[in-house]
Amino acid sequence: MEQSLAGRRALVTGGASGIGEAVVRSLAARGAHVTVADIDAASASALAAEVGGSSWTVDLADTLALTDGRLAGVLGDVDILVNNAGIQRINPIPDFDPADFRLILALMLEAPFLLIRAALPGMYKRGFGRVINVTSVHGIRASPFKAAYVSAKHGLEGLSKVTALEGGDHGVTSNCVSPGYVRTPMVEKQIVDQALVHGIPEEEVLSRIMLTESAVKRLVEPAEVGSLVAWLASADAAMVTGSSYSMDGGWSAR
Repeated sequence: MEQSLAGRRALVTGGASGIGEAVVRSLAARGAHVTVADIDAASASALAAEVGGSSWTVDLADTLALTDGRLAGVLGDVDILVNNAGIQRINPIPDFDPADFRLILALMLEAPFLLIRAALPGMYKRGFGRVINVTSVHGIRASPFKAAYVSAKHGLEGLSKVTALEGGDHGVTSNCVSPGYVRTPMVEKQIVDQALVHGIPEEEVLSRIMLTESAVKRLVEPAEVGSLVAWLASADAAMVTGSSYSMDGGWSAR
């Protein structure tokens, strides 16, 4: 594979599994040195060793611990920042735990802001940077029972656009990748949760809930997301900024 990212340093949050793991592998295969940032120390370390990268064990939901000094040491030399870490909670708004709402906003919106804030000075100094935010179709569409997730993803789409406008004069681009349901452990857990909240069998969740709006009736593969992220990180995408790339099988075309 062409080493289009040779010499670049990347950091991927939630990088030890699912979409994050696929992104780590895709960037590393193109020559980048990748830091796998994850709360799961063992998995992050194992993947980093496999791809010749580094690992950073971090609880991004603990935003008070993400001080300027701590982040500067990790983000200062990062050329490619991929904000991917996320969790899901499913409940109707009257039953939605405010603590869960705050947790998701901290992890999926406040933490990306803090990481972008820490990475930009170095990117500006070097005249190159790629901020890539893995949002979701829920960054541009809503679904019931996902108040926190939809709110965080919509916010991240906005943050990404502001980053693009501010970074344009400094060689920094900022974009979102917005997949539909991806074949990951988190989605597999959602199948169970969706079955409970809708009162239907688990085997009917994909056809009746998750894929009803998609023209292509299958889950997105993690490697497909990784490939798009790698392109956005490359020199070929230098004029692509402030955009959101849907990868949802046609869901958002409706």
